Amino acid sequence: MTILAVTLVAAVLVFAVVRPRGLPEIVATAPAAAVVLAVGLVTPSEAWGEVTEMAPTVGFLAAILVLAHLADAMGVFTWIAGLLRHRARDDPKRLLTLVFGSAALTTAVLSLDATVILLTPVVIATARSLHMDPRPHSYASAHLSNTASTLLPVSNLTNLIAFSATGLSFLHFATIMALPWMVSIVVELILFRLFFRRHLVRPDAEPAPHPETAAPTAALSIIAATLVGFAVSGFVGVAPAWVAAAGAIVLGMVALQQGRTNLGRIAYSVDAWFCAFVLILGVVVAGVANGPIGDWIGSRLPTDTTFLGLLLMAVVAAVAANLVNNLPATLLLLAALGTGAPTGLILAMLLGVNLGPNLTYVGSLAIMLWRRVAARAGSPPDLRTFTVLALATTPLTLLAAVTALWLVL
Repeated sequence: MTILAVTLVAAVLVFAVVRPRGLPEIVATAPAAAVVLAVGLVTPSEAWGEVTEMAPTVGFLAAILVLAHLADAMGVFTWIAGLLRHRARDDPKRLLTLVFGSAALTTAVLSLDATVILLTPVVIATARSLHMDPRPHSYASAHLSNTASTLLPVSNLTNLIAFSATGLSFLHFATIMALPWMVSIVVELILFRLFFRRHLVRPDAEPAPHPETAAPTAALSIIAATLVGFAVSGFVGVAPAWVAAAGAIVLGMVALQQGRTNLGRIAYSVDAWFCAFVLILGVVVAGVANGPIGDWIGSRLPTDTTFLGLLLMAVVAAVAANLVNNLPATLLLLAALGTGAPTGLILAMLLGVNLGPNLTYVGSLAIMLWRRVAARAGSPPDLRTFTVLALATTPLTLLAAVTALWLVL
C-alpha cells in the first residue's frame, strides 16, 4: 500500500511537470484520488476533511488569480514596465535592483503566480528595449517568485495552507517574517550581481525614448485597500479569502466599466482546473502522510526551536520540496508535524518549502510555469545556468533567512 501511495503521488507530479498535450493537472489527480479512496489508503471522511480544510485556501487562490488578471488589465504591469525603463536608464545593475524590488512587492501582494505570469514578460521586454541581456532579470523574476513569497500569508499557496496551523494573526505573521524576507532578498541580490557580473554591462546602443506611463491610481488604490484589509482581517474575524474576493469584485467592476476586460476573461483567469487540482491533491498526499512514511518523517523532525532545530526543519522542507514539489511537501510535513507543533518550526518549514524550490526546475509550480512563460517571451532558460545559479544562491539564502527567523523568535 505504501508503494502504491508513493507511486500515485509521483505519477501526479510527473504529469503536472510534463502536462502532455497541455492537459490540466486534474486529469491525473482526480483518478489518483479515486484510487486512494478505492483501496482504503484514505477513508471517505478523511478525504472530505482534506477537501473542506483546503476549500478556503483554494477560494483565496481563485480570488487572487482574478485580482492579478484585473491588475494587468488595468495597466499596473505596463506602468511597472515604464518605471523600470525610466529609472534604469542605461545601467543593467540598476535595472536588476529595480526588478528585485518589483518582483518582491508583486510576489508579496499579488502572490508568486502574478510575478511569474505577468511580471516575467514585462521584465524580459524591458531589458530588450534597453539593449540589455534579459537573462539576469528573467532569472531574478523566477527566484524572487519563491524567495519573496515568505512575507505574507497570501504571498504563496504554501503559506495559506500552513497559516491556520501557526496560530498567528495576519499582521503577526507578517511581523515575524519581515526580517527573514528582507534578509533573503538582499543576500540573493548580492549573489545575483556577483554571478551575472559579466552580463551586467552597459549597452553600446542608446535605448529608444519611451513616453512615461501614467500611474493606474484606481487599480493601485484598490490593491492597497485590499492589502490593508488583509492586515485587519484577523482582528475582525474575517478570512483573507473574503477580503481578496471583495478586492477582486471592486476592481472587476471598475475594469468592466472602463472596458479593460470582460466576464469571459475574468472567468478564465480563475483557472478552475488548477484550483480543482490543488483541492484534490491533499487527498492523494494524505495516502502517504497517513502511512508509515508519514510516521517515519514525523519521528525524525526536530521538536524544538533552537537555531539547529529551525535550520534542520528548513533543510528537510527544502529537500522535500525538490523531491516531491513544494505543495505536496507542505501537506506532508504539516501532517508529520501534527497539531500543536511549535510556531517557529512551522515558519522554518515555510522558509524551506518557499526558498528551497529555487534549487531545481521541479521544486515549485512557479518555476515550472516560469520556464514556459520565459520561453514564450523569447528568453528560454538554460538548465546549466539555472543549476549553477541555484547552487550558488539557494543554500546561502536559506541559511540567512533561518538565521533571521531565529533572531526574531
